[in-house]
Amino acid sequence: MSKMRVYELAKTYEKSNSEIIDILTKHGVSVKSHMSSIDNDAIKLVENELDNKKQVKDVDVIEAINTYEKIKVPKGASVSDVATAAGEKSGNAVKHLMAAGLMIPATAEADEKILEILGKGFEKHFVFLTKEEIADSKKKVTLPKVKDVKKVTVSKPLKKTKETKKPIGKKTGKSQSRPPIVTVMGHVDHGKTSLLDYIRETRVTDKEAGGITQHIGAAKVSYNGNAIVFLDTPGHEAFTLMRARGAQVTDIVILVVAADDGLMPQTIEAINHVKAAEVPIVVAINKIDKPDSQPDRVRQQLSDYGLVPEEWGGETIMVDVSAKTGANVDKLLEMVLLVAEMQEIKADYNAKPAGTVIEANLDKGKGPVATVIVQQGTLRKGDIINTKTAWGKIRAMLDDSGNLIKEATPSTPVEILGLINVPMPGEIFSTLSSEREARDIMSQYDFERREIDINKTKRLTLEELYEKMQTKEVPQLNLVLKADVQGSIEAFHASLMKMCTESVSINIVHEGVGRISESDVMLASASNAVIIGFNVRPDSNAKKIAESDGVQIRFYQVIYDMLDDVKAAMEGMLEPELREHTLGSAEIRDIFRVPKIGNIAGCRVTEGLIRRNAKVRLIRDGVVFWNGDLSSLKHFKDDVREIKSGNECGLSFEKFQDFRVGDVIEAYEILKKKRTLD
Repeated sequence: MSKMRVYELAKTYEKSNSEIIDILTKHGVSVKSHMSSIDNDAIKLVENELDNKKQVKDVDVIEAINTYEKIKVPKGASVSDVATAAGEKSGNAVKHLMAAGLMIPATAEADEKILEILGKGFEKHFVFLTKEEIADSKKKVTLPKVKDVKKVTVSKPLKKTKETKKPIGKKTGKSQSRPPIVTVMGHVDHGKTSLLDYIRETRVTDKEAGGITQHIGAAKVSYNGNAIVFLDTPGHEAFTLMRARGAQVTDIVILVVAADDGLMPQTIEAINHVKAAEVPIVVAINKIDKPDSQPDRVRQQLSDYGLVPEEWGGETIMVDVSAKTGANVDKLLEMVLLVAEMQEIKADYNAKPAGTVIEANLDKGKGPVATVIVQQGTLRKGDIINTKTAWGKIRAMLDDSGNLIKEATPSTPVEILGLINVPMPGEIFSTLSSEREARDIMSQYDFERREIDINKTKRLTLEELYEKMQTKEVPQLNLVLKADVQGSIEAFHASLMKMCTESVSINIVHEGVGRISESDVMLASASNAVIIGFNVRPDSNAKKIAESDGVQIRFYQVIYDMLDDVKAAMEGMLEPELREHTLGSAEIRDIFRVPKIGNIAGCRVTEGLIRRNAKVRLIRDGVVFWNGDLSSLKHFKDDVREIKSGNECGLSFEKFQDFRVGDVIEAYEILKKKRTLD
């Protein structure tokens, strides 16, 4: 008897996992999750249920469709074209398709099935133009080419378009769509470079689109008339280093995982880095051409780290690909464009130019050279730009193919020449109106850097966490855990999670086995975390970076010592319990007027004592009339620290003089009691 998993049956019928589970439960079939296996009898029950529903639904749909407005579109029209013809946004069309289980971008060609889905969603009756109608319409109006269709004129007027969304990267107004910027990450030897090489060889359709080359650290490719920019970074260390410097360049991350190898340490590190940056992930499960590939095993491993595939009811898009044969690379690029469409990635092409430095170096022949990504506005030759460490007038710009260009729009990677000195990767650049302004700003930057060097602000230590908590800067204790063996990591993780309370929590930014690396230090720096090392030490470069960035590394050999220190730090983050303690009271017997000072209350202490730095409240007729601080406490003409019961004194109050004879003054103090996790 053959069997099938619930999610496979759901995919076959283009239904959600929950819909299939509901049908099975209704008929008394017990299933635990979408991964449960069901036999032929259960499959037959689902088929009969869906067929019956379809028959009833088809009748209802046919009746409803007959009442819809009929709209004709030409063969080859895209999803966006169909939406435009109905006066709808292309993003809404994509959402209707996603709800129906189709992961298709707005640029894809529409077929009969897509027309049916969009017709139901938009309540329109879409049909393709017949050959005769196309010939007839050509006599009336010249139709544009299919790939350029935005609105089709037929004999029956179409509904007026509310808004026309252009392909990614084209100008549509002040706030315009721009190409998505994609970073490819993953474990070494899992095929990142091979995947980029395949895209370069097969997806570049014209010279203007550019290609992935070694000319600069970023490149623009073209797919189905839409641009995608790929960042060629050395790894997740550079990705996080840029984020630590305040640059959020990447729109989407493609995480490459080998189907025959599964998750590896660098894969897990990459996941943690991307999650910390809150960037959407599209997973490319590579090397499916290998006989020992196990894509579903990779999906299960990724699910354990919070990346649940869409076909399993999660939110992460995963595509099985082969960089060697090119299998499903088209689909991967379509998914990238789909995510970009849903993210509504936009920029103002007319704004003041700004962007991020990707890499920079000192060339013997060219001088300081920087590769930048334009993120806002249009950068032009002759513009004066500046960063935190460099400035200059652009005398030449080269695209990713090495061609000289005069301007660069948002998401465009360019190499610029003309800088006075070499900027730092990850720095934000902007444009200025004059060279004088640039020099003035650089002088101010130099002054600020000298001040920072003199009074360098360190990263948080465990002892400083309480102080930061009071200013709401650290709502939780961020940690990076490194140990010599995996067993220790698992024990640490479980013990630390048990220490979390409603008032204070622990966020483990990253955990792993082996030495403390540069990547660990940069991740801790970007996340304001403390590194906990158990029987491990940092390498020389990591140690230098930690000292430079002020990242604290704590070393332990006994787990209880580590847990005690973390517990103490968490208790220090708890706000103390406040308790009021009454010191004493006094009665106002007389009021004296002192020139240039105001009224002084002549009092007699009736109970306890009155202290100079205490809080006081004034009670009139049994009701608290005022609450505040003393401005002076005197015994005759002398200032005193405190006055005890039975003695007379003179009191004046901060910003209050409306007291009367007979008022009672009550002195008190607020005591703070340290809270514990117990």
